[in-house]
Amino acid sequence: MSATVSEVADKPVVAPGSARLMSLDVFRGITIAGMMLVNNPGSWGHVYPPFKHAAWHGWTFTDVIFPFFLWIVGVAIPLSLVRRVEEGESKALLFTRIFRRSLILFGLGLFLSGFPFYNFAGEHWVKWETYRIFGVLQRIGVCYLIASTIVLFTKIRGQIIWAAFFLISYWLIMAFNSMPGFPRGDLSVAGNFAHWVDMKILGTHVWGAKSGKTWDPEGIISTLPAIASCLLGVLTGHLLRAKMSMEEKSVWILVGGAILMWGGSVMDIWLPINKPLWTSSYAVFMAGLAMVVFGVCYWLVDRQKYQTVAKPFAIYGMNAITVFVLAGLLGRLSLEIKVQMAEKKVALKTYLFDSFFKPIGETPYVGSFLWSLMYVALLYLVAYVLYRKKWFIRF
Repeated sequence: MSATVSEVADKPVVAPGSARLMSLDVFRGITIAGMMLVNNPGSWGHVYPPFKHAAWHGWTFTDVIFPFFLWIVGVAIPLSLVRRVEEGESKALLFTRIFRRSLILFGLGLFLSGFPFYNFAGEHWVKWETYRIFGVLQRIGVCYLIASTIVLFTKIRGQIIWAAFFLISYWLIMAFNSMPGFPRGDLSVAGNFAHWVDMKILGTHVWGAKSGKTWDPEGIISTLPAIASCLLGVLTGHLLRAKMSMEEKSVWILVGGAILMWGGSVMDIWLPINKPLWTSSYAVFMAGLAMVVFGVCYWLVDRQKYQTVAKPFAIYGMNAITVFVLAGLLGRLSLEIKVQMAEKKVALKTYLFDSFFKPIGETPYVGSFLWSLMYVALLYLVAYVLYRKKWFIRF
């Protein structure tokens, strides 16, 4: 695995004949900051409801973050890839770069799954029997690979067809299949077909296997609509490249987003919006919501030039994957490092939270939320140092 550090690799993308799109970095930064906020509470037993995933069907603030990020990945693809094709770069060479980057993202995800590879409390190495194969970075890598390949070898019409194919095929797969012993089309936690596929193919190599779970929220067939989430972002990227005014682009983005949100809400009648299953209704609705939020960012940041107040988020967004990986490493280390507390050894995170954050406020929920904010601020400092040194790390 390798990563490049340069002044241009992760700079804001540029649409032909326009100023650089700071708004995309801002939106990416908002998304990654939100991800840090919800992924790092002081105590998982004390989390305010908006910062937890929906129990099953439905959605919360937390459930918008990952599809937003995949949509952003999609937006950036045509802004960079199509330009390079137009400049005459070899498609074979471009595909090689796409494949290499996807492989690195997948490998980083596998690395995080096992890090630090040794259980200090149990005094044993990580167990392959429960080693998680899929995850957030792995899904990003797969979606980036397939969406980029489709963009590289098809026109816009073909990309629309592929997005529709992934959404419809997944809907049909889930509607006409289920876990054996459950009615056809069952979408319960235990009875859905995606659960059965993960159980049969991945076995115990899934999220939460140590606690008995037999399915993965970033599992195999639920990746199909996730690719569509990325492709819906691709279509917005094409719109940003179009020769029209920023006002027209803003209107099209906002209207398009509203239409997708309406479409996802209608689909929800028959196929519930569900993040763990990444249902087609969820993919469509969240892509629409992402368009609306980005449309506002685009208007305020790139058109109205409210860039000073937005700059901290842009700095976060310029090294988003680096921040995500670092957060994962720190989080895992804070759980593995043990310190003495009273008459027993506890995780470093437990010691710090119980000693300094839990006493704040009337309930532990306050301290838990403040811990999350501390994490966001700490990682921003890292992103800021990288920005000041002009180190933009592209994996």
